[in-house]
Amino acid sequence: MRRRRFIGATAAALALPSLAHGDRYTLLKYVPGGDLPSVDPIQVPSYETRSHGFMVFDTLYGQAGAGQGYAATPQMVAGHNVESDGRKWTLTLRDGLLFHDGSRVLARDCVASIRRWGARDLFGQTLLQRTDELIALDDKTVVFRLRKPFAMLPDALGKFGTQMCPIMPERLAATDPYKPIREVTGSGPFRFKADEQLAGSLHVYERFDHYIPRNQGNADFVSGPKMAHFERIEWHIIPDAASALEALLSGEVDWVEYPMDDALTTVRHDRRIKLQKIGSAGWWGLMRPNHLHPPFDNPAIRRAVMGALTQSDFMTAAIGTDPSLWQVPTGYFPPSTPMASNAGLELLTGARHLDRVRGDIEAAGYSGERVAVILPATLWRARIFGEIAADVLRKVGMTVDEQIMDNATWARQLVNMKPPSEGGWSIFCTSQQGTDALSPASHAALRGNGVKAYTGWPKCPELETLRDQWLDAADFDARRAIVRRLQEQAFVDVPYYPLGTFYPSTAYRSDLTGVLDGQAIFWNVQRQV
Repeated sequence: MRRRRFIGATAAALALPSLAHGDRYTLLKYVPGGDLPSVDPIQVPSYETRSHGFMVFDTLYGQAGAGQGYAATPQMVAGHNVESDGRKWTLTLRDGLLFHDGSRVLARDCVASIRRWGARDLFGQTLLQRTDELIALDDKTVVFRLRKPFAMLPDALGKFGTQMCPIMPERLAATDPYKPIREVTGSGPFRFKADEQLAGSLHVYERFDHYIPRNQGNADFVSGPKMAHFERIEWHIIPDAASALEALLSGEVDWVEYPMDDALTTVRHDRRIKLQKIGSAGWWGLMRPNHLHPPFDNPAIRRAVMGALTQSDFMTAAIGTDPSLWQVPTGYFPPSTPMASNAGLELLTGARHLDRVRGDIEAAGYSGERVAVILPATLWRARIFGEIAADVLRKVGMTVDEQIMDNATWARQLVNMKPPSEGGWSIFCTSQQGTDALSPASHAALRGNGVKAYTGWPKCPELETLRDQWLDAADFDARRAIVRRLQEQAFVDVPYYPLGTFYPSTAYRSDLTGVLDGQAIFWNVQRQV
């Protein structure tokens, strides 16, 4: 598939909805990478939902950035005490916390919110499985009584990944976690304007004047003081990337989350625009085999295919030939993040010998089974990764069936457990933000718990044992030692194939300052006078 080319946008395509005419210093117009699929942060684990969630809902802890090792720091809590050899945690809320409807944030709201989130989120499930009792001791005090010590409790409650732990009123948190909330009432720095929403076109937020930012530290990722400088933020949905870029260049919008890679060279020399890499952890590509059915239910075949993949081929296709925009080899954790290591990376480097791989696959028992590679029509990185993967699999002697389908059908197909002969799939490719893979606790694609795992359903008991050991480890050095063993085991079990790490950029008008590392964080941003 050819990479997209920059094309001019028509005047009609730039006719953006305008529902308010505020001063340019109080209004920010933003173009997200896609529409907002849900206003409930735990319903749909999309990056747009997460950005919305952090605007509207505050969290008990906040994850700091790379400079602080992505550590969790107090956010809504003033602090905590740990007693009983690590089995009792007492969290105390800050003074002055209010919901958008004017009611106080109480400990019982937090307890209900944690329980709702913990029913859906991977890290939350782990925390609640280790919890004997979770109670509101009084209006400002939350108490966890744990079955055994769990030092990662703040990291769970403050995680930045999709399905953050949003604190909402108890009456909303009582909603079935598998059903969307009835209204959007949070305690974050911005209020969602449901009365101005135009689905598929416009989403509006206004500053919550009664929000009290934390008075300690510096704004860093989603930790520290959340100072909202804009009175109003509008999300304008512009599906065509060329039209979005033209709107940015003309000043119709202030910020485009994902400008087209093909246009970055032009934009880079335009003094009206700033480019900033999206997150120091980057994005990582993966090729996921279906572990339930032949041929990839066979671990020897999965291991053999690893020797045919060249990560730089996938990265060049994803973002271009400039090696500063991608990094290989990449193992099972993003490079330069705390849990990254070089364990097993020799399997990803060196010459690729496709004839040898073909022989290894045959020796492992491959007998011509059809390999259904499913590709989304317009999710272009997922599609081009899939096309490269299909070509490699053909070259090593596999019978490949490429199936291109619309994005919605592709997404539904991912949860289809049937064999390829009955309409199921064998391989798909995609990419995710590096912040989703910072540790074994939240790295969904690295789980090996069978049919309960992320789509692909690997059953890898050793991976699960090592994950549990990592969660139980008392300190960073112990976790680092365990995670090396975990990565080595991942190269044996091959829950998925890492395809490399790449660093796309976001683009915004040069008069904006204070844009934080990470994805679409709207506090701390202001316009120069």
